[in-house]
Amino acid sequence: MTKGIITRASTIAIVAALSVSVACANGYRKKDMTVQVAKSGMKVTPARDWNSLSLRPGKKAEIWTLDGEQLNDITFYGGIAPGEPLIREQNKKQKPLPKFMRETLLVGLPELLEGTYRTEKGIGPFSVTGSNPDRFLGSDGIRFTYEYVDADNLPRKGEARAALIKGMLYMATFDAPRLHYFDATLDDFHTLTDSARF
Repeated sequence: MTKGIITRASTIAIVAALSVSVACANGYRKKDMTVQVAKSGMKVTPARDWNSLSLRPGKKAEIWTLDGEQLNDITFYGGIAPGEPLIREQNKKQKPLPKFMRETLLVGLPELLEGTYRTEKGIGPFSVTGSNPDRFLGSDGIRFTYEYVDADNLPRKGEARAALIKGMLYMATFDAPRLHYFDATLDDFHTLTDSARF
């Protein structure tokens, strides 16, 4: 029992040290300024400063963090069109990503995200823990929560908000370690995504 606690604490400490150095190397989004995200018409107005990672996971995706990508990250997906994956495919033949399709419904988005995570992140167990109707970007959408174990065996929690607008997918996901970081910064995710507009 004690060994397990020490191992988890050590893992988080190492991840924290690495993540802070990564976050500091990237630019900031100034608070109270409306900014465009994910190269789309989606805009947010941060209530505090966020780090914007310079390396994008895809042409229509962008990652923000407060303390480093491994400790808390928000990924914005802007205007994913039918036939497109959420992120850039690294190997289309050996590791094809699931695609957002014209017939994809809001209730199918958790499965799309799970398939993307399983392929790209090499995660273990993934479970959707809740799903409810939501307003996002001024449209009817969905909010869902999930849990998974990452490739480093660190339990993580997540929440996503999404809407289908003019046949395209707009979504924001928040992921953080289940221990401390998820609960500590969930309100920041809510505040930021509540500000999302076109």
